[in-house]
Amino acid sequence: MADDEIILSELDDDDLVAQMHDDLYDGLKEEIEEGVRILLDRGWAPYDVLTKALVDGMTIVGQDFRDGILFVPEVLLAANAMKAGMAILKPLLAETGAPRVGKMVIGTVKGDIHDIGKNLVSMMMEGAGFEVVDLGINNAVEKYLEALETEKPDILGMSALLTTTMPYMKVVIDTMKEKGIRDDYIVLVGGAPLNEEFGRAIGADAYCRDAAVAVETAKALVARRHNQRTSAG
Repeated sequence: MADDEIILSELDDDDLVAQMHDDLYDGLKEEIEEGVRILLDRGWAPYDVLTKALVDGMTIVGQDFRDGILFVPEVLLAANAMKAGMAILKPLLAETGAPRVGKMVIGTVKGDIHDIGKNLVSMMMEGAGFEVVDLGINNAVEKYLEALETEKPDILGMSALLTTTMPYMKVVIDTMKEKGIRDDYIVLVGGAPLNEEFGRAIGADAYCRDAAVAVETAKALVARRHNQRTSAG
């Protein structure tokens, strides 16, 4: 394969970024790590490396996943490669106080131990520039509320893969209403047995059928909320 002969350090910046998009698409973890280090060595700001090399690359992956060109195993490989690049950038981003798109707390609901879909959403959200706090599986309402208070996210994401655990999402949302905090957060729900009608019925802001849709929906709702606050302020 001709690609084997590409020496990343010999590429100019534009070609290197384009190559990193390809490497991300192919889930090549070591190449992504090398590409990130080369750009940093060339004086790139960590935030620019994140947005131009990683986020833009994962956007292509997300679009092809949404359109049925890529499938879950390939997206997980791409997301793992991106995570490897993110691991290098995270401490540098923290130092520079780089802007984030938003923050999300996500977890599978009580009684449900499925997490592949949730993990994919977490990875894709990170790839889109969100900070993600993953609560894991089998989360009771108290765990969600505690995380909302501690993390102060923009978004709460809940996942369920069983018809028996779906109704628990409503328990969480109803509890948020009782405590007067429901309107402080964007609530996104997802999972195989759910649909838009169910999302509306339980009072979520949106139902997301897959990780790519979750990213698009999250970006749109966070931007709308930001604009509302700006105009109100």
